[in-house]
Amino acid sequence: MAEFFEELGDAHIGMIAKQPVFFVATAAPDARINLSPKGYDAFRVLGPKQVAYLDLGGSGNETHAHLAADGRITIMFCNFEQPALILRIYGKGRPVLPQDAEWDEVASQFTLLPGTRQIFVIDIEAVQSSCGWGVPLMSLDAERTTLLKAHSKLDPEAWMEKTKGRTQSIDGLPTRPTDRYIEGAPGTRPD
Repeated sequence: MAEFFEELGDAHIGMIAKQPVFFVATAAPDARINLSPKGYDAFRVLGPKQVAYLDLGGSGNETHAHLAADGRITIMFCNFEQPALILRIYGKGRPVLPQDAEWDEVASQFTLLPGTRQIFVIDIEAVQSSCGWGVPLMSLDAERTTLLKAHSKLDPEAWMEKTKGRTQSIDGLPTRPTDRYIEGAPGTRPD
């Protein structure tokens, strides 16, 4: 049975802390729905009514475009171990880029990773928990390091050249590119 909450409680925050993956869904009027899996140590609870996640450069920038156009975002966590549980966070989000005034404050909550492009900050409107009985039991073997390795090997100027041209979503919605390459904190570079 689904339950709704106005904010994250201690049990929700504890469940989130144990999850190695989460899913992000966004949409904008007359655009495709975007659904993306996210890994790494990239999610932070900033308070009972606010969360954020670190975004690395990848194949597109749909979440940024959708949030700029509409703001709606849903984050979903599934407990793949016991007890079965699904947790959804519904809210309004916004991208914070390295050139933005609040970057330093928000970025201080994370260990920046190679290829960090932006951080999405989400103001929570509702939290929903549901049974998760249909979700399989699975265990984590290891995180993939491929994306971090790829970003670590890129020349910062080449990375910037590649990302500065990505100013539209696949549906033609505008995005703002980052103005700098983020190397990541010492010790985060995979070998």
